[in-house]
Amino acid sequence: MRIGVRLALTAFVLVSIAVTAAIVHLLWWRTARDNSRELAATINAQIVQAVEAEIQDVATQGRSAYWAIRTLFQNNVLETREADKREFVFLAQLQAQPSVSWIALGWPDGDFFAAHKLGDEKLEMMEIDIVDGARTRRVDRYQVFPNDIEFRERFFEPSDFLSTDQPWFSTTIDREGPHWVDVVDHPTGPRPALVFAGPVVVYSRTVAVLAVMIEHDRLSRFLSGLTVGRSGAAFILAPDGRAIAVPDPEADELMGTRFDIRPRMLAVAEHAIHEAMAPDATRMKAAREMRIAGADGEAYGVTLTPLAYAGWTLATVIPESEFLGEIDRTTQRLAVGVLALVIVAALLSAWLGRRLLAKPLGTVAGELDHIERFDLEAVRYHPSRLTELDELSGTISRMAGGLAAFRKYLPADLVRILVSEGIEARPGGDRRELTVLFADVAGFTGLSERMGEDVVPLLGRYLDLMSNTVQAESGTVDKFIGDAVMAFWGAPHEIPGHAAAACRAAVQAVRAIDEAGLTDDRGAPIRIRVGINSGPVLVGNIGSRTRLNYTVIGDAVNVASRLEGANKAYGSSIIIGERTRELAGDAILARRLDKVAVYGRAGGTAIYELIGLAGEAPPPWIAPYEEGLASYAWGDFSTAITHFGQADRLRPGGDAPSRMLIARCRGFLADPPPANWDGTTALLSK
Repeated sequence: MRIGVRLALTAFVLVSIAVTAAIVHLLWWRTARDNSRELAATINAQIVQAVEAEIQDVATQGRSAYWAIRTLFQNNVLETREADKREFVFLAQLQAQPSVSWIALGWPDGDFFAAHKLGDEKLEMMEIDIVDGARTRRVDRYQVFPNDIEFRERFFEPSDFLSTDQPWFSTTIDREGPHWVDVVDHPTGPRPALVFAGPVVVYSRTVAVLAVMIEHDRLSRFLSGLTVGRSGAAFILAPDGRAIAVPDPEADELMGTRFDIRPRMLAVAEHAIHEAMAPDATRMKAAREMRIAGADGEAYGVTLTPLAYAGWTLATVIPESEFLGEIDRTTQRLAVGVLALVIVAALLSAWLGRRLLAKPLGTVAGELDHIERFDLEAVRYHPSRLTELDELSGTISRMAGGLAAFRKYLPADLVRILVSEGIEARPGGDRRELTVLFADVAGFTGLSERMGEDVVPLLGRYLDLMSNTVQAESGTVDKFIGDAVMAFWGAPHEIPGHAAAACRAAVQAVRAIDEAGLTDDRGAPIRIRVGINSGPVLVGNIGSRTRLNYTVIGDAVNVASRLEGANKAYGSSIIIGERTRELAGDAILARRLDKVAVYGRAGGTAIYELIGLAGEAPPPWIAPYEEGLASYAWGDFSTAITHFGQADRLRPGGDAPSRMLIARCRGFLADPPPANWDGTTALLSK
């Protein structure tokens, strides 16, 4: 069946306009959804930062209260059995630290003394000892006023509570220093709490155990003050899905926590963590975003983020309708408008198409296709009796000649990409989140001095291997600076998994160089150091009007360079930044090395050593190393040294980061860090 040119052209125009409108509509819809999800991710990041800061502040308050009281005991300013002064000191510390619920003292004979908050308006002082042959609990209740307290009542009651039976006492009495313990039982009944407990040593003899306790209810009150969108909520969960804290504005030591608040969202959060946790896992390794359907039929966006303490996980739950409801309604309205526009445009285009000749336009379109593909040698001039078509064909031919001259100054592949992306050859760029890689050869300066011009073939083989691995993972090699290689992912073409691609390229490059058997003049294998970081950068044509370089600049680029140099300090091969680790997710196998303040940049950031790729079994020395790092972060340096030593012994040839952190822990044991120490270490060199 044959059809006329006019009918074919009309059908082509109709289909083209309809398809174009559909694609534009779909792209807008996807962009709107992506922007909404980015907004949800931003809200979650702010919530995570606030919760981590609160937990760190709570821990700092607990440690501060402990050290202040312990110093008084140890220096004999106050004796543990000196009741009047002891009550005054405990009361003062309890009021000075808003997050502290208990300050308690236990003796080896089972006696117990504590100051205990009862919400914000009451507190009690209690002592449990032997009275008239029976163990008795004496309680003094006080009313709290601004800058003052008032005694209200005293009562006595029998008690079988023994301090020596409590975990915070039994796990601490023989220790040399304080540590964190989870407890549930108190003289007033069960109530989960965090405890910072340590021995009280006077004249080289342990006379008691001092414990500072923070009940979980304080965390529930803090969660109630967080704004999670318009109707979302945040929860702190244990690895088994049990709720540690929920957003309860009335939670305190007196009222407890009402776990029936936001029951549907809590059920969604518990379902999400059960689905996310591996059967044998004790904690989440990395943050995870999920979409969970609630029992009410509504869909929720859930973000699970591991916290530093005890395997806890922060779950933020936000109804998807909060972000996507208006988008869906707008999409429906736009669909109707776009459909009407397509019909009008199609009728107009069909009328114009009937008045034009299909063959000359098809020929011109073919020449434009050659230019779009940057196949400039195939472009030809096609004369026409129509003045406009003749001028258009001549202009296209001259444009192809100009582009061919421009191609001589840049690699053809890169030029094709730049042209297809619509990037003009003039200074300028745009901000985009990319992943940047820096690599160089360890000890290359000395190697080049020894080998002289003979280093050129070795350098060429090394650069070939690096270029091939980068290009195999869709990366762009930016430049070579001696032995240094700079590459980036995500531009000019966008790569959704740019962080994972960069990590794969780094691992494959290290392995390729090992397999190639590259050696220096002394026969030693060539070893490279790689730094990878992700973040927003300025990407585009950087330079002057007469000379341009398509490259990336920004803080994320500088950090990647610093991470490459940091390998020297940690004895590692590949270090990646915090954002890279987050984006790569389960595609890589990595361990957290440290929290550092990079040279020339304010603020601490977590850095990770890239060990391998997804599917590879983690080495046995990673688990004790991470246990040591968790103890180190909480200030338990003795326990950290034990775990780091185990990791060093398990790794063949030893583990340099473990040895470095052992030395740092020993330094902190000799000279403890300040109370507000958050584990950040400054890198003092580039």
